[in-house]
Amino acid sequence: MLEMLGRPERSLRGMLVVGTNGKGSTCAFAVAAVTAAGARVGSMPSPHLQEPRERIRIDGVPVTRAEYAEAFAEVWHAIELHGLPVLAQGIHAATAAVHFRRAGVDVAVAEASIGGSRAAAAELGLDVKVVTGVGLDHTRLLGDSLHQIARAKIAAAQNGDHVVLGRLAPEAAAGAEQVLRDRSGLTVWRMDHEIRYTARPSASGTGALVDVTTPRTVHRGLPCPLSGAHQHHNLATAVAAVDAMAERGHIREPDGELLRARLAATRWPGRLELIDPARLDHWTGRVLLEGATNPQGVATVAPEILRQARAGDLPGPPVLVFAAMHDKDVSGMLAPLPSHWPLVLTRTGSHQAADPAALHHQLAPGRQGPCLTTDDTPAALRRAAEHAGPGGLVVVLGSLRLVGETRTALGLHPA
Repeated sequence: MLEMLGRPERSLRGMLVVGTNGKGSTCAFAVAAVTAAGARVGSMPSPHLQEPRERIRIDGVPVTRAEYAEAFAEVWHAIELHGLPVLAQGIHAATAAVHFRRAGVDVAVAEASIGGSRAAAAELGLDVKVVTGVGLDHTRLLGDSLHQIARAKIAAAQNGDHVVLGRLAPEAAAGAEQVLRDRSGLTVWRMDHEIRYTARPSASGTGALVDVTTPRTVHRGLPCPLSGAHQHHNLATAVAAVDAMAERGHIREPDGELLRARLAATRWPGRLELIDPARLDHWTGRVLLEGATNPQGVATVAPEILRQARAGDLPGPPVLVFAAMHDKDVSGMLAPLPSHWPLVLTRTGSHQAADPAALHHQLAPGRQGPCLTTDDTPAALRRAAEHAGPGGLVVVLGSLRLVGETRTALGLHPA
């Protein structure tokens, strides 16, 4: 398909981000850092929350519907003209590449959807490869061990690439190293080895300041505005990858003060995103959106969810709204959160969404709180609001599609 489109990716240089969790936030930080280097950057987050156009961004801002439609029409014409068999992720990647060519963008930050070498975005030829981390997810496609999943993800690295590895469990690290030994001409920076970071609370009391050291330079006092200690790791990984891009001559060295300003302004919807106040019909309260889709992801963000639950005077316990795909570990995902919190199970509009009754059968036997099932996201939010009461907290998690449908139900625009 890319060949039939005239190789729109030919001029692109930049980074491909793979990993089980943290890809979107890492990409958002990387985009902010690249713009601080004076470059115009195209990015390809995956998946979208509300509209497909969110998958194509210039300097972090989604393209317009008209721009998306024009790029998509060019891709679809090539598919029909040549009878090309493609998957959805291939269409998304090609549409982004076409728009980047139209917009004159030559620096890209791309996110792989699932896996590594088989991800459509890997065909864009970006020579800085980033692995944020490895956990047990999509095991049917990638393997049922950290070793196998790490191998599948790091397989995106090609001879001569610059590889940035986030913090990996020993089993995953062993799998990654096994693949890297078969590559030639690599430069490899590893978290806690060539890359190090420390974090401390900011003087303002919101967010944190992170010092990041890479083989290229030392960055001091970088603001991390996204919630959760795991975001310090994502920021450090992103900054190291941007240093790798500068090392390769893809971009200039980011300006220090501009880098801090751009990082401080970084936002990433749907990841510990607090909507306060949130309004639905006649209800007003708080809604916390979290896109974690596997047990490791929920365990990582659970401390921040619990912190939000303790903040302010709630009329009752927070209410969980949960949906997931049919192949997810439901009890494992809910285990890090209090079992007495009321739970509303629902399904999204995705054809891969599990039926709420099937989700109910997968709950841990000892779950204490009330559990309701609803047919769709708006109905689930209304039932949750009833249980939470005015001024209460509703926590939405389990599916990025659920997060997107919630944002739409709350009247929030794509961001």
